[in-house]
Amino acid sequence: MTDMLVVYGTDWCGDCARARSLLDERGTPYQWINVEQDPKAAVLVRELNRGNQSVPTIVFPDGAVLIEPSDRDLEAQLARVGL
Repeated sequence: MTDMLVVYGTDWCGDCARARSLLDERGTPYQWINVEQDPKAAVLVRELNRGNQSVPTIVFPDGAVLIEPSDRDLEAQLARVGL
């Protein structure tokens, strides 16, 4: 577990770009990890997604995980954890 929000994704993923844009607009700090450039991160994402490399996979400081969230779900989780 980390003390920072971590977004796992790819550069070509539209949902990843949307989630990052929402976080950037809110000024929410996060770490971006491109799973195509980080094999260990790709393994972690597959573990979290029952073998699928679903992105974005967003891991919150409290350990909560959102997979391909809508803006509404992402905003709700950010509010729950105080980000």
